[in-house]
Amino acid sequence: MPLIQVTLIEGRTIDAKAALIGGLTDAAVTALGVPRESVRVIIQEVPAAHWGVGGLPKSAAKEQLRDSKS
Repeated sequence: MPLIQVTLIEGRTIDAKAALIGGLTDAAVTALGVPRESVRVIIQEVPAAHWGVGGLPKSAAKEQLRDSKS
């Protein structure tokens, strides 16, 4: 039974997450030849303040981008 774990910054829609789950399941079925029913997908969502990019929290990068557009 394949288990696929994905970590994302929170904020995506339910439809987007459902599409991701479907696509990952399809990929596992194709690549591994396993039954669709045996594939498990876990999505863990992380707040932007807990996700660092280039030494800054992702939430700070969003704030900087928003401020630069003002």
